[in-house]
Amino acid sequence: MVHKGGARRDNCKPSRRFGEAAQFFRSWTEKPLQMGSITPSSPFLSKAMANCVDPASEGPVVEIGPGTGPITQALVERGVAEDRLVLVEYSPQFCDLLSRRFPRATVVQGDAYALARTLDGRLPGKAAAVVCGLPLLTKPERQRLDLLSQAFTLMQPDAAFIQFTYSLTSPIPTKNAFFTWQASPRIWRNVPPARVWTYRQLLRN
Repeated sequence: MVHKGGARRDNCKPSRRFGEAAQFFRSWTEKPLQMGSITPSSPFLSKAMANCVDPASEGPVVEIGPGTGPITQALVERGVAEDRLVLVEYSPQFCDLLSRRFPRATVVQGDAYALARTLDGRLPGKAAAVVCGLPLLTKPERQRLDLLSQAFTLMQPDAAFIQFTYSLTSPIPTKNAFFTWQASPRIWRNVPPARVWTYRQLLRN
């Protein structure tokens, strides 16, 4: 299911933020392993994620697991044009909310762990970045590696897969890696503290 354009985005008022946080918490109580966190990403973590994306790059920017849209908002504030955003979200309720908040973005309801199938025929070109807000550590190693592999097939050769984690170690196993990786300093102002990891395809001559 694809949601496209609609109502104008309203201003980010405290009442709306409270309502979205409440909706996020309700979803977490129903499916805690799927959500991974009890609250949406903080502005500090969202900004750190968005800063890994070059707004001058070409091609769509895919976000998987956007939830209520805090990282999406940070991407827009970073300068990524809203109509470049392709948001893959499993929850129909969050899809409706995202369509209202970001009417020029493309919102796709589907399974991010079947990313290639979910986005089949829905990207106008190779992605400039994939930004991931999924709780990867709740999934087996093989499934995490498969997600990254699928993302690489949809991305430009030098594009980054951007992921945050509360863990001290990489959320994607790095042994026998087919990719390079880099970790940010710990973001202490996020609760709990988090780190942003970026992964890129290991290009061979």
